Amino acid sequence: MAKKEQTYGEAMQELQDIMYRIENEELDVDVLLEEVRKAATLIKFCKDKLQKTNIEIQKILDKIE
Repeated sequence: MAKKEQTYGEAMQELQDIMYRIENEELDVDVLLEEVRKAATLIKFCKDKLQKTNIEIQKILDKIE
């Protein structure tokens, strides 16, 4: 079965969870690097999603002008 694509909201929630655990020192040093890498991937995903959405919205707005 195909894996469901993560949504922007899900990625943001996961980022918030990681940040909470980092800020509250809930992450063991052995896990910290892995979580920071995951956060970097999530940030890139969210940034790309926002850029693509912005481009699509601009295309739509250009059509109605």
